[in-house]
Amino acid sequence: MSEKDNGKMVAIVSYITIIGWVVAFIMNSNNKTELGSFHIRQSFGLVVIQLLLSIVMSLLPSLATLIGILGLIVFIFQVIGFINAIQESRSPVPLIGEKLQSVFSSIG
Repeated sequence: MSEKDNGKMVAIVSYITIIGWVVAFIMNSNNKTELGSFHIRQSFGLVVIQLLLSIVMSLLPSLATLIGILGLIVFIFQVIGFINAIQESRSPVPLIGEKLQSVFSSIG
């Protein structure tokens, strides 16, 4: 598999559940690519945000509607990231993608 193909595969797999992210992380650590690393950071950040939203929802159920809306937005960002991975684009997800790249710069 060429480096370009490996980077695309890593990028796509990183958005398919947390298990996919772990697989993508391992694949990318064997043969690092910029595309793979970029999408590993994006997808990891989105998973962390989803996890934090779940924790807040369990602690503050009165905010369920707001957290549900935020969760839907994060899911839409995951779909956008997945589409970007398929298209081999390193475009960050809207609003938070650049921040995710800087916060998780050591990952990937």
